[in-house]
Amino acid sequence: MTSDAAAFHRAGDYQELVDEISELLGVPATLENRDFELIAFGAYDSEGDLDPSALDPVRTRSILTRRSTAAVRTWFEGFGITRASAPVRIPPTPEAGVYRGRICLPVRHRGVVLGYVWLLDSDPGPTDRQLEAAMRVTARIGALLADEVQHGADLSRELRAVLTAERGWQADMAVAALRTALGSRGDGPYAVVCVAPWPSADPEDAPSARTVPHATASCTVPWGVSDQSLAVLVRLRATDTLTPANSAATRLLERARGMDRGGGAHGETGSGGTRDGEPGTGRPGTTEAGRPPSAENKGSGPDNGRSAGCGDSGPGGSRSFAERPAGGSSAGPGRVAPGAVRGTPVAVAAGVATPRVGLAELAPAWQEASAAARAALAEPRLGPVAEWSRIGPYRLLTSLPPETAHDPVVRPLLSPAHRELARTAETYLDCAGQAARTAAELGIHRQTLYYRLSRVEQLTGLDLDDGEDRLLLHMALKGARL
Repeated sequence: MTSDAAAFHRAGDYQELVDEISELLGVPATLENRDFELIAFGAYDSEGDLDPSALDPVRTRSILTRRSTAAVRTWFEGFGITRASAPVRIPPTPEAGVYRGRICLPVRHRGVVLGYVWLLDSDPGPTDRQLEAAMRVTARIGALLADEVQHGADLSRELRAVLTAERGWQADMAVAALRTALGSRGDGPYAVVCVAPWPSADPEDAPSARTVPHATASCTVPWGVSDQSLAVLVRLRATDTLTPANSAATRLLERARGMDRGGGAHGETGSGGTRDGEPGTGRPGTTEAGRPPSAENKGSGPDNGRSAGCGDSGPGGSRSFAERPAGGSSAGPGRVAPGAVRGTPVAVAAGVATPRVGLAELAPAWQEASAAARAALAEPRLGPVAEWSRIGPYRLLTSLPPETAHDPVVRPLLSPAHRELARTAETYLDCAGQAARTAAELGIHRQTLYYRLSRVEQLTGLDLDDGEDRLLLHMALKGARL
């Protein structure tokens, strides 16, 4: 059976099970996945269905657009549906566009919530016995959803092949294999997320697609000389929003940090914290902005400044030196010494590529995501989740071979003895050569600034009144982070 045929077959199974629930309870039912995307809608023929209030704005939007807004999702999750293993009643809230109360039947499989069956509540509503029978049907739905998401989890080999294949026929074959495996899900838009360095090379510690919200496939990819990075293919609702990709990246960063702290990777759940007993994702009655959802909306001294280079490697294998304890070895030739550039190093960061429609450009999208992650590691103010479109000059710097990023003109400036001079030079150039702004940023007297800049010129042989010399120094200092 082809992927498209299998998807069609599963859709029919979902529809039959939702219709079965509608018949059991005598009310219309809808099935959504854990991302609140409509899977099946079961209409029940009764006089109550003709009540216009049954089609409140939230329900209408869900059926017509096959998805709910982020505000609606946050609203409903605030009632604990991500943790529930039994039906949850949600009262009507007209100001939120919810004119009729809801009954949510969580669809779970092996302790993980994979979707929700939604019912319109009524008076009298379904009996406890009816709801118990409906929950047994949701268990069958959960098994089907688990099979489907496991299919996505098995795409790591296909995704890795696309991201690592050489250009030409190998890349074309890899894309064709991934497209075949995805079937109807192969249409975009997509974004690629890179989390680096991923704390474990053990495949068991790499999250599967089913544990990452909005993810279609995931895999680990080599990062630098000996590390791993995590690549995730995230399905978007439109090319003009990266919210799902940023949400997935944030969730994965939390997991990576937990692994670094020894928390391990096992027990990861789906969207919203989905194992029984986990904390909720909000409080009932408010959205993240504190409003109900509508159907339409959604100065230190000179010796106490910032210091330290970044200690994480990028795909090119170049690793900058992080701050060392007293007595540690200093940087060797061409390496970045402690405190040579501004910023505090971070252990792990994430990068997000610009959206793509379809699968043909996933390889360049991966390069963008990797570059954004490298930039966030080098310049923490860009992260912890950095979008490629917003990393500025690092879009160019990350595309250069590692050896070109360490221009010899700045090598004398990157020794431990001259860390303040390097910091001063970069701050001065970041401030567009404005002395007053630079002195204020560094917390030093302007005459001290002028003295330091003259020392920078002596050590590098550059003229800071020359635009090209300024450009070279600025890029070399920032490139040293990478």
